[in-house]
Amino acid sequence: MTLRKNSNVASGLLASRTNYLIVTQKRITQVAPKEINTDEEYERALKLAEQLTFTKNQTPEQRALYKLLVTQIEVYEAENYPMDEVRPHEVLQHIIEASGISQADLANLIGSENEVSDVLSGKKPINQTQAQVLGKRFKVSPSLFIESAPKV
Repeated sequence: MTLRKNSNVASGLLASRTNYLIVTQKRITQVAPKEINTDEEYERALKLAEQLTFTKNQTPEQRALYKLLVTQIEVYEAENYPMDEVRPHEVLQHIIEASGISQADLANLIGSENEVSDVLSGKKPINQTQAQVLGKRFKVSPSLFIESAPKV
């Protein structure tokens, strides 16, 4: 009886592993390592990347595929959907609008209301300390709030 039970468990595990390998193989063949050239390929890559994002206990192969997909997606987006440079005060404006925080609340975080007004208008840059506080409060990278050096 125990031998039959163990045999059934082993068969179930083998079937489960085989099914997993088939699904993984199908995913890999959907996105064979190649350049994304069309919107259709881009949409397919986005869909697969999203599926992998929410896969629990990813295998090393799935993690590698995910990294490859993200890199391909970023390259395609940079070439086909270029974004304008966004200044740090514009990022902050967007975040406070989206979160519903007031300028007075922001003043409690980074300085006086006059300072907040100057920062939001772009008259005054956000300093390192303020960027750290903002990054922590809004759970984003502080680098979003630091002006990058001009490109030559």
